Amino acid sequence: MRAAEVRRLAHQARVSPGDSVLDLCCGVAGPGRMITAESGCRYLGVDHSASALAIARQLAGSLPCRFEQAHLPPLPDGRFEVIFLLETMLAFPDKEALMGEVTRVLEPGGRFAFTVEEGRPLTQQERTRMPGADTVWPIELAELTGVLRNAGLTVIWRQEYSSAHQAMATALLRCYRADSPQIARQIGTQATAELITAHQLWSDWLGSGRVRKFAMVAKKQ
Repeated sequence: MRAAEVRRLAHQARVSPGDSVLDLCCGVAGPGRMITAESGCRYLGVDHSASALAIARQLAGSLPCRFEQAHLPPLPDGRFEVIFLLETMLAFPDKEALMGEVTRVLEPGGRFAFTVEEGRPLTQQERTRMPGADTVWPIELAELTGVLRNAGLTVIWRQEYSSAHQAMATALLRCYRADSPQIARQIGTQATAELITAHQLWSDWLGSGRVRKFAMVAKKQ
């Protein structure tokens, strides 16, 4: 996500000074560190990657950020005013289990702010073409709304970002192709080819409407 998109999502989620914020699959926590610095919230970032969390801790410096390593779900115990899940809902095949955990740890009136790739499940042919297809589980908007509702969450804001993210995927694809020899020396030829293939597919799917990209906020009743 671009910084302006993260800021708008945080604004719609009403992140305020002192709020307890949980950031799921935070990676190196670029958005989380920015939100913490600008809002004065109390931040906990969770990710499965120890190396990503080591970078996050180093970059957080004196910010009031904490980090935990965990495989999700379940979510860490606690009570939170806001939960973020940015760019990774796609990786959860069982979204009902995820939403149940979100509801469990949200305060009453708490907000779940997330991005989602909306569309039909991948066909077998599409799964064969997509690298890492075991982490690619789009969901149609009507089904997602029902899953949220069943978990006690009501959508209060939604914004489509398909065109912006298609442009970003296309720009990254162009750069990866141009720099592929240097990238291959860093991560290997196969990983570089998969990186290019994945971005080509996302550029095509977002451009054609096969997949749409949304940012959303849902509130716990």
